[in-house]
Amino acid sequence: MGGKKLVETPVSGKDLSSIPALLHRNATQFGSAPAYREKEFGIWQSWTWAETREEIEALALGLIDLGLAEGDFIAVIGRNRPTLYWAMMAAQMCGAVPVPLYQDAAAEEMAYTLGHCGARFVIVGDQEQVDKVIEVQADLPQFEQMIYLDPRGLRKYDHSKLHQYSHVQDVGRAKRDELTPEMQRRIAKLNYDSTCVMLYTSGTTGKPKGVVLSNRNVIETSKSSSEFDGLRQSDDILAYLPMAWVGDFIFSVGQALWTGFCTNCPESAETMHVDLREIGPTYYFAPPRVFENQLTNVMIRMEDAGAFKQRMFHYFMAHARKVGPAILDGKDVGVMDRLKYRMGELMVFGPLKNTLGFSRVRVGYTAGEAIGPEIFDFYRSLGINLKQLYGQTEATVFITAQPDGEVRSDTVGVKCPGVELKIADNGEVFYRSPGVFVEYYKNPESTADTKDPEGWVATGDAGFIEEDTGHLRIIDRAKDVGKMASGALFAPKYVENKLKFFPNILEAVVFGNGRDECTAFINIDLTAVGNWAERNNIGYASYQELAQHPQVLSTIKGHVEEVNASVAQDEMLSSCQVHRFVVLHKQLDADDGELTRTQKVRRRIIEEKYADIIAALYDGSEQVSTTTEVTYEDGRKGAISATLLIQTAQTSAAVQKMAAE
Repeated sequence: MGGKKLVETPVSGKDLSSIPALLHRNATQFGSAPAYREKEFGIWQSWTWAETREEIEALALGLIDLGLAEGDFIAVIGRNRPTLYWAMMAAQMCGAVPVPLYQDAAAEEMAYTLGHCGARFVIVGDQEQVDKVIEVQADLPQFEQMIYLDPRGLRKYDHSKLHQYSHVQDVGRAKRDELTPEMQRRIAKLNYDSTCVMLYTSGTTGKPKGVVLSNRNVIETSKSSSEFDGLRQSDDILAYLPMAWVGDFIFSVGQALWTGFCTNCPESAETMHVDLREIGPTYYFAPPRVFENQLTNVMIRMEDAGAFKQRMFHYFMAHARKVGPAILDGKDVGVMDRLKYRMGELMVFGPLKNTLGFSRVRVGYTAGEAIGPEIFDFYRSLGINLKQLYGQTEATVFITAQPDGEVRSDTVGVKCPGVELKIADNGEVFYRSPGVFVEYYKNPESTADTKDPEGWVATGDAGFIEEDTGHLRIIDRAKDVGKMASGALFAPKYVENKLKFFPNILEAVVFGNGRDECTAFINIDLTAVGNWAERNNIGYASYQELAQHPQVLSTIKGHVEEVNASVAQDEMLSSCQVHRFVVLHKQLDADDGELTRTQKVRRRIIEEKYADIIAALYDGSEQVSTTTEVTYEDGRKGAISATLLIQTAQTSAAVQKMAAE
């Protein structure tokens, strides 16, 4: 890597209007600073900004030699690796458009995206991804070339359209003098209006849409968001979320290039937690489910701890919940409370943050779904500067964010720099900003439905702006907010997030729109509940058997009733208490179409797929027998049958009281 000749790519001095321009700036201004790290075979490897530019340019030259043309779409599929981030930047150097895909998507899902964008080139991580593309290549008339990183298992494949990543780079280096003028010509044509990347939506309600983002969208958003939180060139992030998700692109490419901080890629999903501890990121993002899972693991470990450790943990955590967030926000807290908190930091909070990998976190964010307030407050009470932001792919992530000192669990913050907000008469949130997407690719109708001629974008979420603080509060997805039969407000996500605070509950789906009462589906967390079963010598042969165990059902019923008591305190939403529920016989799964690849619930599909169970929840049945189609890891289809016991939960009298009024 070191010592190789660098191509001095010309960059306009007056602005930084493209990704290659930012890369050149970084390689020039802090070329010896670490840009990307990757852990492989247990060892961290590092590339400086100067080395990173050389690697990217070698690939870009190799791609030009293979025939990649300006305006081509080039798909990128695989886990977070520096080489795949470089592939997206190399595509931009060629005047092409990178299209990252979800690596865990089934072959037919990939076929839709590859066919829709018309990708001529595909860059993948390993044999698994190669096989998926080969499986559907007959349906992809535009597809021409595939490039892979890991050669294991591919030696005997037909290599007429298959190339090893390092070999493409070798060709690029060998033809550097011949091809550099063409690459420089393409880079010189890039400007703020050039397409930077195309990212597909998660497809919560239908087929995914290709969101076209320009250099203006990505660079302006990266600049303003970095300045908002004071991000530094010395910061470290851990890149572990799907590369096809807009948040990962902004954090690991946009903000990384704007600030020059280091992007660290874990060895695998299995080692992510260990790698997180080793890196100790200063800037960290995770969706609510990651924080929920981490909290579940903490609680499981505490249940296995001795009595003294348990008492100490609960004693200091009770104090942390009382004063921790105030100390974090720099508010006045009494001397004795500070001393007691400091003692808790030494004995409980500090070791716990180190175990979680959060010892160095200076700025932390969660978004994608609403996070339960109890979970959010738990992390902030430890002294972790966890904040919420609200964004969308169509906004290049950032719409609102919480400034330091104004962090609350019930809002998603104030409008980000350059963003305008307005609330429609029906409560839907609209925004306008430099990050607003260019268009949905090949879909002018949806573009016009989402973005009006003045640039205002409909979020699809219902909310309101607090007059005194300017903070935005999101109630729920606009399409999911409804009315109970009584006319009371129905907002399922509010209840679902409260249920998911309990370590035993992984997922919850609440029903009730147009009904007299609310009901729910619940998925248990196999890790948490399995640990409980092991400690109590309770044997089980499957998830299905454990989910219907009488003691499990009793425990979940207690959680539901606790949430009902909490929901009853909110006058506006007290009618959303859960009257009856079932613990499902299988986990909701993206492979079965029940969740998106970003783990969002596909409510309409679930309502159709489990219509028989929903009917039983409302017709007074005590149990329901059902058969459900499932998809196995190897893609085969199967079916599982179960008899589910329907549980009735106690609700608060507040509902009856309000109805009477």
